Parts: sequence; structure tokens; C-alpha cells
Amino acid sequence: MVCRVSATLAPSPVRRTPPSTAPRRRTRVLALPEARWALASTVAFLIAFPLDLAGASAWLYGPLYVIAYAAGGWEPALEGLRALREKSLDVDLLMIVAALGAAAIGQVLDGALLIVIFATSGALEALATARTADSVRGLLDLAPTTATRLSPDGTEETVPTDRLAVGDTVLVRPGERIGADGRVLEGESEADQATITGEPLPVPKAPGDEVFAGTLNGNGALRVRVERDPADSVIARIVGLVEEASRTKAPTQLFIEKVEQRYAVGVVVATLAVFGVPLAFGEDLTEALLRAMTFMIVASPCAVVLATMPPLLSAIANAGRHGVLVKSAVAMERLGEVDVAALDKTGTLTEGTPEVTAVRPLPGSGLDEDGLLALAAAAEHPSEHPLARAVVAAAGARGLRPAAAEEFVATPGRGVRATVEGSVVTVGRPGEHGASDGEVLDGEGFDGDVTGGDLVGRQDSGGTTVLVARDGVAVGLLTLTDRVRHDASAAVAGLTAVTGTAPVLLTGDNPRTAGRVAADTGITDVRAGLLPQDKVTAVRELQGDGRKVLFVGDGVNDAPALAAAHSGVAMGRAGSDLALETADAVVVRDELVAIPAVVRLSRAARRLVVQNLVIAGVCIAVLVVWDLVGHLPLPLGVAGHEGSTVIVGLNGLRLLRESAWRRAVG
Repeated sequence: MVCRVSATLAPSPVRRTPPSTAPRRRTRVLALPEARWALASTVAFLIAFPLDLAGASAWLYGPLYVIAYAAGGWEPALEGLRALREKSLDVDLLMIVAALGAAAIGQVLDGALLIVIFATSGALEALATARTADSVRGLLDLAPTTATRLSPDGTEETVPTDRLAVGDTVLVRPGERIGADGRVLEGESEADQATITGEPLPVPKAPGDEVFAGTLNGNGALRVRVERDPADSVIARIVGLVEEASRTKAPTQLFIEKVEQRYAVGVVVATLAVFGVPLAFGEDLTEALLRAMTFMIVASPCAVVLATMPPLLSAIANAGRHGVLVKSAVAMERLGEVDVAALDKTGTLTEGTPEVTAVRPLPGSGLDEDGLLALAAAAEHPSEHPLARAVVAAAGARGLRPAAAEEFVATPGRGVRATVEGSVVTVGRPGEHGASDGEVLDGEGFDGDVTGGDLVGRQDSGGTTVLVARDGVAVGLLTLTDRVRHDASAAVAGLTAVTGTAPVLLTGDNPRTAGRVAADTGITDVRAGLLPQDKVTAVRELQGDGRKVLFVGDGVNDAPALAAAHSGVAMGRAGSDLALETADAVVVRDELVAIPAVVRLSRAARRLVVQNLVIAGVCIAVLVVWDLVGHLPLPLGVAGHEGSTVIVGLNGLRLLRESAWRRAVG
């Protein structure tokens, strides 16, 4: 018997990228008819159950059981009858028949419990399907619906983005989302393309650079030549990859359906034989019917369902208490099967935001570290650039109060300039930002301690180096990096231990930065500069070797890989909506060390599942053989059936204990 019960947990995500102007479409639980019927069935059962145990009049709890049967059973019964009409028999119909059979011989409680379990399962499956569809639609909302197309004579025309053709030229104004994949013809700006590549900082764009649909333009205007049909854009391919990866799970579902079909047919045939054969040899009709109903009860998959669910749901509850939301029992089981991990970089191994890691005043500047940082923070204070916010935050952390800035000017891709206490202060990329007279700073103010090679070395370390100049003279350097999470190394070591293979780093960021993070965390296999489809290819290559891949990511660009992997885990605090919905589990507090722990917890749950299946299978086999070979009294059959159910249920609940998580953490 295959367990169908699942639990979908959807945390409230925090967006890392600016939200779409389109409202987010999210299916409400009670908007699904399956959920409403399951709720009605469960409520009726929960009211009837204590009345039944208390010995109240059957007139009180009987109608409630009827409601539980009708509300939770009519839909699977109807689907089962439709399948039967198509000459197919599934476990849904068998469970309904077993529930009705139990009621027919007085075991109304057993039957109602079966109905409630299956109704809840169907509702949760419907919710998971609806939420996946919501996520894909939400991704499409990232792309703008209109774009400004320029005609050859320079006139502007607003057109739907799906009408753009390869070769068209579009105008992208400051703050707009880019409408199509293409290449910059004119203008300079920066584009926040974290949704596509996962890069934490806006990327400078100049003529000849590639841009992607759905990414956010900075404060410069761009003219872009469309190079891909809108249906073939990177963001459209992400949607396709998510759907395709979801379809690749169909063979597993087909296998489950085959098992269910054989089980259902076997039990029905056996029940009919238990009833018909003795009757043909002259046994009393009532006696034959009682024996057949007893067989139906003891062969009922109740114990098998509970053999599977308590360990998995207990593991889910325990993981949830420690900040890991596993979305279903199936997802929890699959987590324990992984044998290699692949990790995203930005927002996963790193915090996803830059911070100042080095402040170096230049000789002769007359500034110490605090003075240099205060000067840079004064010039950067009016800017909304992530690097500027990092500089201002660093100054605030030291208790510095930057002076007021005047005549602030931001140059896309280069830096800022402002007047601070009568001096013109510039903060930007070394060798690119001009002084007040427009001349480019080309090492002015540098001596033997600071050379061009020194700057290159600092950039090769994986950080971003910015030059601070005052009145055209370089006065210092600031280095900013995306900080590696404090527990990243421990998590990498834990995943290596639990899977037996060192994790792989898959990132859209540049090789230099990826190499720095890999070195800091102990990863040796680094694959950088990857677009979403490249990450999927890498995951499939690993799985092509017969491995089962666990992928950990946080961005929209990670969603296809999360869907393609055997199991996917998303980072909860900064994770995109699509990543959170696509992943099998969400690390709510972004504690990386919880990932190897939940894998170990899953493996403990799978061991208990095997134990419980053995217990349930042996009990069912003994009772069935007893009923067929000897004479199994109905009360004893019910007691044996319920006893095995209680045993496997209690065994599975062992994973609720705090000690289970401590053992998983190691």
C-alpha cells in the first residue's frame, strides 16, 4: 500500500527582488472543493469520535459518522466508479468498499477513519498542485506585459511584449523592467538580474552587453536590440524547465498506480473468493459473509497507511520545530535518499548582501580608517546602490556620523560624486571614475605600496574594490564582499559526511568570486557563470551517473534546478516565491547546518517506515491466514487489526522527541 497522505507547508517569503506590479495570485486552501469536503468530513469525525468512546447514544454520533462518510467519501467513490467503468480498479475505490464493509459489520469508527485519511490526502494533493501552478504564473508576472518599441525614424510605440520580434529596438527607461532578451545598443546603466543569474549586485550594462527579460533596469536609459523571441527568453525557459522537470517525476507516479492497481485487484478477488468458495460448498450465507467481512477488515491497509505516516509526519514536525519546513511526507522520504549535494552561492552559502571587509587609507591622505570610511559614507549616503548601503552601514556600525553631501551625482556602472565639506569626493571603480575636472584617476596619489597589480590582486580575491578620491586625488580603497554564512563550512562538512560525496557549487556569479566562496567553505568542485538552464544541465549530469541530487538554492533562477533535482531545499528568508514553492523543503531561519540534519532525520524516518511495514505486513499476513485456514472471530480480528495499527503508530511517533533531532545534528 502506498501512502497518499501529504502535508503542504507554505511560509511567508521575503522578497529579495523588487515585487512585480501585478498582484500575486495564490490559491486559498478553502477555495478548493477537495479541501472543503475534507474539512467537513474531519470535523464530523472529530465530534463523533469522543461521543462514541463515551458511550453516548448512537442517535447522537451516528448521523455525524454518516456525514463523515458522505462528505469525505463521495468524491473518491465517484472517481473509483469512473475508473471501474474504464476497466481500472484503484485503491481509492477499495478503501471506500473497505470502509462500507466495516460499517456493515458494525465497525463504523474504522471506516470513518479511513474516509477521513483519504479525503485529507486528496485535499492536500490538490493544494500542492494549485500552489505549483500559482508559482509558475507568479514567475511570468516578473516579465513586463508592454515595452516601448522604437521605429527606424525614432518614434516610440508601446506594444505588448509578446509582439516583439528579433531585431526590434526597445527603449528601457530608468527603473523599468526589461521587456525582452537582447543586447544593449546605446546607453549605460545597471541591471538587477538576481532573478536570472543570482548575482547579488546590479551588473553594469553598456553597449554590447547582454540583458534579460524581467530584470530591473537601474538609473540609466538603454536602447536594446531584441535577440530572442519572447517565447524563447530566459525567463520563459525557466517556466518551461520547471514544468518539464515536474513531468519527469511521472514514471514514479505510474509505478505507484501499478502497485495500487494490483493490490486493489488482489484484495477484491480474495474477498470474493473468501465469500464465494465456502458458500459454494454449502456454508451458511451469514457465516460466509461474516468471514468475508472479517477478511476485508484484517486485509484493510489501515495499518500500512499508519506504518508509513507517523514516522514521516513526526520527522516533519520535529524538523519544523527546528526551522526546516518539509512540504510533504513524500518529500521527507526523498530527502533521505540523496547521495550528493549541489549548492547555489548567492543567498545560500553567502548572506546575499555586500559588506565592507577592508578599509585602507593611502599614504599621504591624512586619513585613518574611520576618516576614510566616514568620507566615503558621506558621498554614498544619498545613493540607493547596494554597495553604497553597505558603506553607509559600515560607517554606522563604527559609530561614525558622515557629513552632509551636496551636488550628488551617480554615474551608472562607475560610482558617485558629491561635494563634502567643500571637497569633491568620488567613490567608484579604480581607474574609471573621473575627478572634478573630468580627468580619469589613473593611479594618481598611489605610491610604491599601491600598484595596479595590487588592485588586481584585491579583485581576484573575490571582493569588489572601490577607490575613494578627494579633489581628484586618491585617498583610499574599500573592499566589499558578499559575506559567507557563519555555518557554511560546517554545513558543507555535514553534507559531505551524510552523502559520502563533497558538494558541488553551482552559481551564476563569476569564477573569481565563486572560487573565493568555495575556498572559504571547503568546496573543490566549482561551476560558475551558469544560467538557469546550465544549472539544470549540471544537476541532470550528476543524476545521469545514477546519483540522487539534493539541490539547495534561493532565487528564481534556482527554481528549475530545484525542480529537476531529486530533492530541493530553499533558503526561507530571502528566497523567491517560486523557489519556495518549487522546493521540497524550506530552511526558514537560513541555518545551513539544519540541511544535513534533516537528511539524517529523513533516513531515521525511512528506517522506522521499514520497521513498521514489516510489523504491519506480518500482522496482516497472520490474521489473513488465520481467517482463511481457521476460524478468526471477528472481535479478535478487529483487535489484531487495531492493535497492529496502534503499535506502528506509536513506533513512528518516536521521532517527535527532541533527542531525535539531537541525534540528527550529531
